[in-house]
Amino acid sequence: MKIDTLIINGKVFNTFNQTFESKDVAINEGKFVRVDTDLGYDAKNIVDAKGKYLIPGLIDSHMHIESSMTGPANFGKMAVKFGTTTVIADAHEIANVAGLQGLKNFMSQRSVIDTFYAIPSSVPSTRTDMETTGGVIGLSEVSELLKDKRIICLGEAMNFKGIVDEPESLIRQIIRLCQNKRPTMPLEGHCPKYTGEDLAKFVASGITSDHTFQAPKTMLERISNGMYIQLQKKSLSKENMETIVKNNLYEYTGFVTDDVMADDLVNGHLNLIVKEAIKLGLPVEKAIYMSTYTPARRMSLNDRGAITPGRIADLIMLSDLNEFEIDRVFKSGISTEELPSRRSDFPKYLQNTVHARKFSEADLILISSKSKVTANVMVVNEHGTFTEHEKVELNVIDDKVDWQSAGLSLLVVQERYGKNGNVSFGLVKNTLNKSGAVGTTWAHDHHNLMVMGTDLKSMLEVQHQLIDQQGGYIVAENGKITANTPLNVGGIISSEPVEILADKLKEVRKAMNRLGYVNFNEIMSFSTLSLLVSPELKISDVGMFNVKTQEKIPLFD
Repeated sequence: MKIDTLIINGKVFNTFNQTFESKDVAINEGKFVRVDTDLGYDAKNIVDAKGKYLIPGLIDSHMHIESSMTGPANFGKMAVKFGTTTVIADAHEIANVAGLQGLKNFMSQRSVIDTFYAIPSSVPSTRTDMETTGGVIGLSEVSELLKDKRIICLGEAMNFKGIVDEPESLIRQIIRLCQNKRPTMPLEGHCPKYTGEDLAKFVASGITSDHTFQAPKTMLERISNGMYIQLQKKSLSKENMETIVKNNLYEYTGFVTDDVMADDLVNGHLNLIVKEAIKLGLPVEKAIYMSTYTPARRMSLNDRGAITPGRIADLIMLSDLNEFEIDRVFKSGISTEELPSRRSDFPKYLQNTVHARKFSEADLILISSKSKVTANVMVVNEHGTFTEHEKVELNVIDDKVDWQSAGLSLLVVQERYGKNGNVSFGLVKNTLNKSGAVGTTWAHDHHNLMVMGTDLKSMLEVQHQLIDQQGGYIVAENGKITANTPLNVGGIISSEPVEILADKLKEVRKAMNRLGYVNFNEIMSFSTLSLLVSPELKISDVGMFNVKTQEKIPLFD
């Protein structure tokens, strides 16, 4: 028999007994055809592994390509270098900006890795009366997407109140439609901090996964309720790894990236999660299993996730097992160095999505006829993306609320799709402590124009430039722009190569740090101040809301 590639002298990971075996691997027409010793096939290409370890390609079962602020083509080109060969992308960011058509344009872009998609279940993340989005994914759009074979799951359902308390909410109707049309399709969830009866109601809707922050107690409770746990970076801890090992939870857990910024993507992808889990005490064989086979099985991708006959020939050659040091990657039997390049093209309408008026200084002044006001303030944590709700008493001088003297930052969200012209205000604690501003059109999940600052001149500079360049991430210091990452596609994606985008994002981070912003991920922390499904107090163009109750919270009591 003549085959395409024969890899000899490798230590092959046997997924089904989770051990390494000294065997050869035969590949033909993109699939494994045999794994055994002393294979005598006539091969076009013979690769001597020289004792290196061969494992399946990594599978990321929950991620958002747009979080890297790039498109599928540029993302895949970078991710495959780090061993990621399959992703399941929930592209609800581009859907929030441009609806079903924008999602279709996004999905049509080819990549060197296999990209499957989730139905964006939360566009908007809550309700149209709570946030304005460029597009809406309703029942008719879901019905159309269910016909697409690239769609393999329902994307993270986030509207907790709609799921547990409102049987006729849009998200509940979407869930029922998916259950009727595709009864075995996985339904993905987002349920941070919810336990007990709240969790039981959430699971009872049919949702069977959670990728939000986990601790041993929450992880055990979710698994005992039948959920599959997707562990991202913020859930990696020694205690969590010990819990997995002690309770033998390998079948019910896997690793995901969720959100990886471009300046992190240039250094690694899912491989970094796997490496960290190993360092925290997870046996390396189990870490491989949880990043290859369990995600494949979760998503019913039965043609991959193991080096065995008949499966797609995605594999990684490791030179150091415990350090998870990648020597070479093969996608469908082809070495990554030989993979064809893919174009990163988007239609012109996606490059003209910011339709908002430019502010004047008068637009940003908070007025009150009282001598003092009690403000409802969003308090930012140094770790994670949750906020807390705090009341702060502020003086009013000449009818102007003096928020600066209290060490607060002013936050403005402006509807940018040209639908209603909404503008809302918030006050934020623990962000900027120097004169400046940061702004973006990459504001989870509605992606309206959002600017936060300590001085009005800097805020105006940022807001005007965001409109002029049709989106991006911008920082101004003392009234002058010092860092700028243009995002010319939908205000959330750059068409530039990831390496160039990464350098620009690094400058944004540095500028935010100079202004005093402290968080393990400054960009994500700021961008999620507008995420109405992430506790506790968040903001949209409509106003501030208590995330759990969805009650609108006034700026001043």
